Amino acid sequence: MAIVTRMPLGQDYASQECSIARALEVVGERWTLLVVRDCFFGVRRFSDFQRRLGIPRAVLSSRLADLVEAEVLERVEERPGRPDYALTGRGRDLWPVVHALYSWGEEHATPLPGRRGFRHAVCDVELDTRGQCPTCGELPGPGGIAMVPGPALRSGPNDDRASRALAAPHRLLEPLLP
Repeated sequence: MAIVTRMPLGQDYASQECSIARALEVVGERWTLLVVRDCFFGVRRFSDFQRRLGIPRAVLSSRLADLVEAEVLERVEERPGRPDYALTGRGRDLWPVVHALYSWGEEHATPLPGRRGFRHAVCDVELDTRGQCPTCGELPGPGGIAMVPGPALRSGPNDDRASRALAAPHRLLEPLLP
């Protein structure tokens, strides 16, 4: 029987000369892609991220600061002293990644798929797993996509105001709540 010794994982990918490793430096921390996903869904306020995700406040503060520093998010001062967060162009470029992970999870990792659907807003047709409209062939950006509740969407432990608002059809990137 062979003895397997495990080396502890490093804390970063600094020694890696790989684009995937570099991308993981930006979005690979736990919670980060869920924050980005919720930004696409229109969540913008710290308190809404915190309640919806159930993420510790200190972790959320760190993730938001890191995403702002990486120019994935920007702080938007719509209410004095209470910033909102919005995706930058660099952040919106993550949509194909978020959609691909969602599609993969629906097919391979979710016991009850069909919580949400993504439709091409112009054609009002469900996007395929690659994010392409089967009617016109367009690969719409997030601003051209409507998220619609699916048959498996149900209220759960996160019955907060943002989650309740997401139970209705909603255009990606549009602020979810006033």
